[in-house]
Amino acid sequence: MFENAKEIILKADAILISAGAGMGVDSGLPDFRGRDGFWRAYPMAKELGLSFEELANPRWFKDDPNLAWKFYGHRLLLYRDTTPHDGFYKLLELANSKKYGYFVFTSNVDGQFQKAGFDSDKIVEVHGSIHHLQCVNRCCDDIWSAKNENLNSHPKCPKCNSLARPNILMFGDWEWIENRTHYQYQKLNQWLYDIDKANLAILEFGAGHSVPTVRMFSEDIARRKNAKLIRVNPRDSDVPNGAISLSLKAKEAIDVICK
Repeated sequence: MFENAKEIILKADAILISAGAGMGVDSGLPDFRGRDGFWRAYPMAKELGLSFEELANPRWFKDDPNLAWKFYGHRLLLYRDTTPHDGFYKLLELANSKKYGYFVFTSNVDGQFQKAGFDSDKIVEVHGSIHHLQCVNRCCDDIWSAKNENLNSHPKCPKCNSLARPNILMFGDWEWIENRTHYQYQKLNQWLYDIDKANLAILEFGAGHSVPTVRMFSEDIARRKNAKLIRVNPRDSDVPNGAISLSLKAKEAIDVICK
């Protein structure tokens, strides 16, 4: 399988990278897999008996802002302080070597691809980004950077002074402002149109079944573009016909296929 994967990558002149939570695990980031895994990362949630899906809900910003920002503030600081693993840089070098370049599609909100040097104009963050904020009351459709927020107090909307929240698509979320992600999609679709005749390879990392957004996207593009899909996942490694499965962690697979 490794040799087949290497041959596909070698022959490709465009690379589409799709990534779920497993992409960041080798950087030391939690993947929130299962209630026990989430509770190990956030003992406060265990004390309250809350799963990730229950805590990652916009209602907490109105019902209990302190709890909401304790959770998301910790995540924001964690992602700010985390250094992407070497696999990100090897992947970027590979992607930049291709005639028609690359694009990234990720469900991760951590900004690790940008931190590793990937072009922000070549990334779709399908669930938004923790590094951007919006108004809880959606007084406007503005989205702004969280870069200068020190989190000693709860971030506020600059327009109405109401509480702010991360510009992340949460569970049961009807208030997420999707303008930024929509704009990213437009750029991705234009790139896919421009490379219509290219030999496209899809490299998918750490995207499981629990939230199948990335897996479904990868398989859809593979069908539409007659592209080869290489799926890297140590657990959910099943693939459709014609795709390649590598039952490895992301960094481990990148170390092998990027030699």
